[in-house]
Amino acid sequence: MPDERFEEHLTYPRGRGFVPDGACSGAAGGAACGDLVTIAVTVRGDRVVEAGFEASGCGAVIAAGSAVVELVTGAPVLEAARVGTREVSAELGGLSVGKLHAADLASDALHRALGAAVRRGAAVPAPAGDAPSRTLVAMSGGVDSAVAALLAQQAGNEVCTVTLELWADEDHDGSKSCCSADAVRGARAVAHRMGLPHLTLDLRAEFRAGVVDPWLSAHAEGLTPNPCVRCNGHVRLDAMLDYADRLGAATLVTGHYARLTEDGQLRVAADEAKDQSYMLARLAPSSLGRLRFPLGDLHKPAVRALAEDAGIAVAQKPDSQDLCFLAGTGREAFLARHGGLRERPGDIVDDGGLVVGRHRGAHAYTVGQRRGVLTTGGTGDPVYVLRTDVRTNTVTVGPREALAVRRIPVHDVVVHGDASRVRAARLRSHAAPVAARLDPDAGELVLAGAFAGAAPGQLAVLMDGDVVAGHATIARR
Repeated sequence: MPDERFEEHLTYPRGRGFVPDGACSGAAGGAACGDLVTIAVTVRGDRVVEAGFEASGCGAVIAAGSAVVELVTGAPVLEAARVGTREVSAELGGLSVGKLHAADLASDALHRALGAAVRRGAAVPAPAGDAPSRTLVAMSGGVDSAVAALLAQQAGNEVCTVTLELWADEDHDGSKSCCSADAVRGARAVAHRMGLPHLTLDLRAEFRAGVVDPWLSAHAEGLTPNPCVRCNGHVRLDAMLDYADRLGAATLVTGHYARLTEDGQLRVAADEAKDQSYMLARLAPSSLGRLRFPLGDLHKPAVRALAEDAGIAVAQKPDSQDLCFLAGTGREAFLARHGGLRERPGDIVDDGGLVVGRHRGAHAYTVGQRRGVLTTGGTGDPVYVLRTDVRTNTVTVGPREALAVRRIPVHDVVVHGDASRVRAARLRSHAAPVAARLDPDAGELVLAGAFAGAAPGQLAVLMDGDVVAGHATIARR
């Protein structure tokens, strides 16, 4: 039998049909389940000043929308950010398993609305006096970000969390992605189980314009782009730092494996197998100054052990392996669907111009690639992509030694300090540094030894020991 609180919310729903002035809205549900709820909230300063909702479908969804309005109206933003499925269910006297989906939908809608409202108009003051400093933790739903939040708590900070929704597509497998609506729900559940407020920041438009579209354009030009580098350097982290300002948070904590020197320069992580400094190399020093990487001195097994000891449910969750927007979708299928770069058969030639095979489209290959090219060359030896030309739709292949170069042209060079401090370069995300110096006049990296597979479009991270000294982009020869 329904609880009397459920009946009251169903019979006299709070704020149904009300859209506050200046409100931001969030919706969840739809045709697939037949239930739809929209929550609208207005945030001024550090509070949710008004809220309303609309719902269609089963009675539980209407009651859940009403419960959300009751819970968040007049609440401080960081208290409203603690409202999730459990709190909505409790407000309704406890929902049965069959009706719990209504609380899930209402919670999803609330957090979409609340996240947008905070971004638009929140101004949460920083903690005053001797109160602990507030920090914002980027939560992905995986073990690394959860342990980063745990360590931030243990360091005595007041912790609030945020998850970015970056991509949505009907062919996209949200369960395998770190930036989908599924991932947002998972991250929120982890944060709430840890007793932390959680907000959702919708950056889908910015991600499409700032990461996916340039990635597609680069492939169309025959380049090999670094979308994760671009995302960290131009979209995600700076947006979260702005969000931290809205929430009165002095710092942003992430679960990246990287370290900072005492003077705020980016440094390679202790666990070199997990190091992510390459992916963070484009961050401006001003951004790095507010970032904290508590996993930088830890190895992955130790991180999982900390999560197990703390009872964090995702302690053994596998790491994501692919580009977040490719989850469940092959690269070539994505290029065709979103970039119009469909299969375009052409010739594979050797360095002398002799046709030795056929390919599916020059845009789908990268310098140094071996897999999926040809099994062997004319001598029976493996062959590698030496060059691609999207204009003539030609892929040139040859033996590995033909890839070797000692001088690499670069552009968009940024050095933190004098060019003479550059002692090495990392030319792929997981490649070991190669001893090198920067020749600014020639616009080249001069290597101490040969490197095979410098792909135009890839980032070259300039190193001074284990410290990132700058970055550049590899150009065509």
